[in-house]
Amino acid sequence: MSFIINAFKNFLHRMFQILSFGKKSISNSLSIYVKIIGGNTITVDLDPTWDIKNVKEIVAPKLGLEPDEVKIIFAGKELGDEIKIEECDLGQQSILHAVKITRKIIKLPQESSSSLIEENDDQSSQPLSKTLDDSMFSYDDSSGSGGNMEREMLNSQNSLHNSKVHFYIFCPTCKAMKSGKIRVRCHFCKSGAFTVHSDPQNWNDVLRPKQITGTCENSSDICANILNNREPTFAEFYFKCSEHTSMGEQDEAVPLDLIRPNLREIPCLACADVRDPVLVFPCSAGHVTCLDCFRQYCITKLMERQFWQHPELGYTLACPAGCTDSFIKEIHHFRLLTDAQYALYQRFGTEEFVLRSGGVLCPQPGCGMGILIDPGCNKIACVNGCGYVFCRLCLQGYHIGECQSNENENNTNEEGCIYNVDPNRALVARWDEASRVTIKVSTKPCPKCRTPTERDGGCMHMICTRAGCAFHWCWVCQSAWTRDCMGNHWFG
Repeated sequence: MSFIINAFKNFLHRMFQILSFGKKSISNSLSIYVKIIGGNTITVDLDPTWDIKNVKEIVAPKLGLEPDEVKIIFAGKELGDEIKIEECDLGQQSILHAVKITRKIIKLPQESSSSLIEENDDQSSQPLSKTLDDSMFSYDDSSGSGGNMEREMLNSQNSLHNSKVHFYIFCPTCKAMKSGKIRVRCHFCKSGAFTVHSDPQNWNDVLRPKQITGTCENSSDICANILNNREPTFAEFYFKCSEHTSMGEQDEAVPLDLIRPNLREIPCLACADVRDPVLVFPCSAGHVTCLDCFRQYCITKLMERQFWQHPELGYTLACPAGCTDSFIKEIHHFRLLTDAQYALYQRFGTEEFVLRSGGVLCPQPGCGMGILIDPGCNKIACVNGCGYVFCRLCLQGYHIGECQSNENENNTNEEGCIYNVDPNRALVARWDEASRVTIKVSTKPCPKCRTPTERDGGCMHMICTRAGCAFHWCWVCQSAWTRDCMGNHWFG
């Protein structure tokens, strides 16, 4: 009896082998969701070593189509048949969009009216993550021709270094800074079945709405009305964390656009070390600091309560080199602090907002409740906090009559800031001027006022041209001009 059972098992095993002949085996399964126009979603297991043609062969039968009648859209691009799945920056439970190819009949410019051909509207291309280079991280004025030569030079340098450009995000799920992935959807209907007409060239194209146009494959009423009104459809870029399993299209992260891979090997503004990644301040010089020094800069300013309450940007900081218009706009960059430090940052920011709004903080130790009060009211009660009743003018217990003077009220903490910026380093730690090495040779700061001074020839006796300074100094010694300088190296 057992012989018959074993023979039957062998027969079934051979039948399964015959039925599976010709099919690709999966050595490393990648579970992917494929969305179909109409709202249906199917789950497929793919091997990262497969190409998009294999994906079409799996998806097409489920749509009742042939593989060459299907196009696969991911991250704003239609993927070509020869592209490997592992090149697409896919993670577990990522979403692909399968769309039926529409064919256009085009009449050739010939005398015969029967000369007609069919043309597919698909344009195979590389994934968006492979088409963005280092120019994405700067050159906001990409329309100018002055940056073209520098951009080409940087691109050639990148190809030599074979470095991969990464995005950095703050992930609400991981609650930390992580590497991120850029994704695209329709600005109007939020469908991911969307292909862009051109790649973004700078952060403005990504962060600002309605910068890049594209084609939406979704047949929703919203996009149909837009097409009927002959309005362009725009792309909406967003980011996802690349270090945890995707939780759907609503799983988004905050882009940290100031944190960038240090492909140009620029030294830090404070410590002069070359680190990766770095933070580039949004000033005209693009000063660069490593993340450790940025944390120290934030902690120092936080302990001294030297953050700036910006009317539009909130509680933020500017470039430590003193550059104008250099405030950090995305406050999630301060999530690089520890949880306790970020909680203190939020507390101080709230308190500063209350004070600038005409309110007061409860002076009772351990409370600090922010209280908004009516103008002219001097008797304040911490109703929702500790219940302490105090005088608005002197912040002491409420009293009748004039306030007593406090001798210590004008005392301030005058300890030096442990985050220091050397002006010499500030000249080097610039993002968009990393390739300009001449400034390190032909420019030195005045020893008195630190104003950069350029020497284009002549003797070593320098006179600062800044108004109110006029300091006489030696180019070699970088100190006050003396007779020794005159005798030893007046002419070098």
